[in-house]
Amino acid sequence: MSEATYPWHTLPPEKVFSLFKTSPKGLAEEEVKKRLKKFGPNKLPEEKKLTRLAILLNQFKSPLVYILLFAAVVSFFLKEFIDLGVILAAVVLNAAVGFIQENKAEQTITALKRAVRHKARVIREGREHEIEMEDIVPGDVLLIEAGDRIVADGRLFSAVNLAAVEAALTGESIPSEKTAEILPKGTILADRENMVYQGTTVARGKGRAVVVATGKETQLGKIALMVKETAEEKTPLQEQLSRFSRFLTVVLSLICLLILVFGLWEGRPFHQMFITAVAVAVAAIPEGLLVALTVILAIGMQRILRKKALVRKLIAAETLGSTSVICTDKTGTLTLGKMQVVDVMTWGRKPTKVLADGQESHARALKIGLLCNNAVIENPHEALKNWKILGDPTEQALLLAGVGAGLDKEDLERQMPRVDEIPFEAERKFMATLHKTKNQKPKTKNYVAYVKGAPEKLLAMAGFLDIDGKKVELTSDGIKKIKTKHEGLTKQGLRVLAVGYKTMNSKQLTVDSLKDLVFVGLIALKDPLRAEARETIELCQKAGIRPVVVTGDHKLTVQTIAQEVGLPAEPENILEGKNLDDLSDEELQKVVQKIGIYSRVEPKHKLRIVDALQANGEVVAMTGDGVNDAP
Repeated sequence: MSEATYPWHTLPPEKVFSLFKTSPKGLAEEEVKKRLKKFGPNKLPEEKKLTRLAILLNQFKSPLVYILLFAAVVSFFLKEFIDLGVILAAVVLNAAVGFIQENKAEQTITALKRAVRHKARVIREGREHEIEMEDIVPGDVLLIEAGDRIVADGRLFSAVNLAAVEAALTGESIPSEKTAEILPKGTILADRENMVYQGTTVARGKGRAVVVATGKETQLGKIALMVKETAEEKTPLQEQLSRFSRFLTVVLSLICLLILVFGLWEGRPFHQMFITAVAVAVAAIPEGLLVALTVILAIGMQRILRKKALVRKLIAAETLGSTSVICTDKTGTLTLGKMQVVDVMTWGRKPTKVLADGQESHARALKIGLLCNNAVIENPHEALKNWKILGDPTEQALLLAGVGAGLDKEDLERQMPRVDEIPFEAERKFMATLHKTKNQKPKTKNYVAYVKGAPEKLLAMAGFLDIDGKKVELTSDGIKKIKTKHEGLTKQGLRVLAVGYKTMNSKQLTVDSLKDLVFVGLIALKDPLRAEARETIELCQKAGIRPVVVTGDHKLTVQTIAQEVGLPAEPENILEGKNLDDLSDEELQKVVQKIGIYSRVEPKHKLRIVDALQANGEVVAMTGDGVNDAP
C-alpha cells in the first residue's frame, strides 16, 4: 500500500489502523516477522555496487579506445611492434588513471553510506522498543520526539507541539507544524501536516504515527527509484568523441581506399598497397589524444576534490565545463539553511545599537524572544561560534538574536524563573511562558507572562501597546499601523512573529488570562543569503551560464532571494508547481527558456524542468543539498 493507493492524509487515524490491522498498542512480534518477509527491510533502493572489475572495464568503453585497439591488432599482424607498444601503452595508461580516480571515489561513497545508520523507537505489543531502522514495517507505531530523524512515512494520530524540518524533501525552509487532523484531497506534499516522512527531522514537540510506507514505497524511496531509473546519458565530451571517432574512421577509410585504388591503377601489387594503406591509417590515429584527455580530466577531478566536492566518474569532470544552465535549490544552497532575525520592529525611538541606547521596547522584544523559548544550548561555556543549539530553528534564531544583543540567557532565567507554560500548537498559533519576577512585594503583580506567535493572534488578544517601554492603550489606528507593517514584511518574503507580555498575580497560565496583553513589536526572520551567493551567480552569468532557482519554498520567499542575488524575479519569470502540472511537456518546453524561478515544486517537477531544458539543447547541472535534488 502506498499514498497512490490510499491518500493517507485524507483518512482518519482509525481507518489507517483498520487498513493495517494494527492499533495504538502496535504489532505483535510474530506479525512483524510476517510483514518483514512480505514488505522486505526498510531500506532504500540502491544502485548495484560497482566492482573493481566493472570500474576497470568501464575505462575501455570509448569509441576512441575501440579504434586504438583495432590499430593495435593491425600493428601486431603487420609486425609493427613499436607502434603496437605505443598504442597499448596509451590504452593501459588511460585505463590505469581512470580506474585509480574512479575507484577512490567509489570507496569514499561506500564509506559515507556505512557511516549513516539510524535507530527508531516503536510500540510493539504495548511496550516501547528501540530497533534498527531496517526492521520497521508498515503498521508499526513510531514514537517521535524533538531531535529524532524520521525513519519511515507515517500518518500521525497524536501530535503535541510537533514540528518537523522537511527542507531536504520539500525545500521548505520553515519547519512544518504537525497535526493529527484530516486534510483535504488536493493537499500538496509540502502541506500534508498530518504526515511525517522518512529522512526528515523533528524540530520540536512529540507525537505518535502509524507507519504507512517503508523502503521504496516512502516518498524518499520514490526519489531513490527516480535516481536509479534515470537513464544515464552521454556527456558532451563523450558525444564529441563519438562524432570525432566516426569522422576519423570515415576519413581514414577513404584515404586507405584511395591509396589502394591509385596503387593498383599504377600496377603495384595488391598485398604491398594494402599493407601501405593500413600502415598510413595506423600512423594517422592520434594515440596520444586519449592519454592527454584522461590526464586533463584527472587533474580537473583533483581540483574539484580540493573544493570539497566528489566526482564519481572521470568523464563527469568535463561536463561541468559544458554547462549552459544551472538549476539551483534555494534552501541551504543559495541560503544558509537556518533562520536568522533580520529586523525587530517596535514603536517609539528606533535604536541605533539594539540595546546600547536604552530603547526599552526593543530590548523587551528581544528579551521575550529569549525567555519565551525552548531552544537549549548544549555547550554554553564554549565560544559562541562553537555552540550547538537544539530546538526549533525559529527559537534558535531568537536565542542567538538576544545573545547577540548582549542578553545573558542563564542570568535572566535565574532572575525570572519559568513557573508555567502554554506550549505552541498549530491551532493556537502562539506560545506563552509565565515567569516569577525579582521583586516579590505584597499587593503587586509578581508574575509576568511572555507571549510570542502569529501577529494576528496577538493583536486579537492585545489591549495595550508598548511605546518606548511605556504601556499605552492600543487604538484602532495603532492596530492598522501594525497590520500595515506586518504586510510590508511578509511581502518581502520574511517570516514574522509578534511578541507581547502581561503582568499578573496568578501562578497559573491560561489562554483567558492573556486577554488585554501588551503588544511589544514584530520580529522578522529569514533564511539569509550565503555571503558568496551573489558573486557566484554573477560569475555564472559572466561565463554564459543561466542560473535557474528550483525550490519547494513559497513564491514570495524565493522571489525575495532571487532579487537579492540579481536574478529576474518578475511575475512572468516565476512558475509555481501547481501551474506546472497544468502544462504538457511540449508547452513546458516552450516556456522554460523565460522562467527563472520555480516555486513550490516537488521532485517529479524538477525532473520535468531539466528534461524540458535538455530538449531545448541545454546542458543542465543541478545543485542542491536535499534528497529532493538527487534525481
